Amino acid sequence: MAANETRMLLLGAVAMFEPVNGYQIRRELISWQVDQWAHVNPGSIYHGLSRLTEQGHLSRHDLVDGQREVAVYEVTEAGRVELDRMLVDALETVDPYDRAAFTAAFGMLPLLRRGQVLASLKKRRVALEGAVADFVRGREDPANGPPHARRGWVLWLDLAVSELAWLRETIDDIASGELRFERTEDWGWTPPPDDPGWQMEFDREKYRALLGR
Repeated sequence: MAANETRMLLLGAVAMFEPVNGYQIRRELISWQVDQWAHVNPGSIYHGLSRLTEQGHLSRHDLVDGQREVAVYEVTEAGRVELDRMLVDALETVDPYDRAAFTAAFGMLPLLRRGQVLASLKKRRVALEGAVADFVRGREDPANGPPHARRGWVLWLDLAVSELAWLRETIDDIASGELRFERTEDWGWTPPPDDPGWQMEFDREKYRALLGR
């Protein structure tokens, strides 16, 4: 995953849980196994948060929480604009060989409105239909290599066809309201009792109080 997608993950994680401290962001991203599918080095997360703060996309608040000092982050207005742009771009851009950016953006759907998600996924569907057509033509074109090499195109074709079927069903479920993800909606899901999110929600309210919110 490129640096831009790593920035999107960090900004998105802060936006989902803000105000939030760096340790919580690191723990949350590790729980998403970003080191495996997104190739994000857990050791680079703190540096990434500092860099985003320097760029004006995050604001850092140094608070005193009981007996300890803690750095708490929030997304700035400029950061929200940048995050929205990156999420939309990741949802709409088709790369049949690397779906990490799309996977990250889809996991952060609650940061977008339903209308925007539908519009972006419909654009992705059109682009993916084009990719499927290209793979169909390419598997028979001698210019793309010998038969064993073109056989590899069949694998990419099958994967693209499967994604297209999934995408069409997902669009239908979002349009009908069956798939709920907006923050104001009841998702029909409750985190298990040991989910770290409960503690993060408790800390969020504590940080808000410390910030005078």
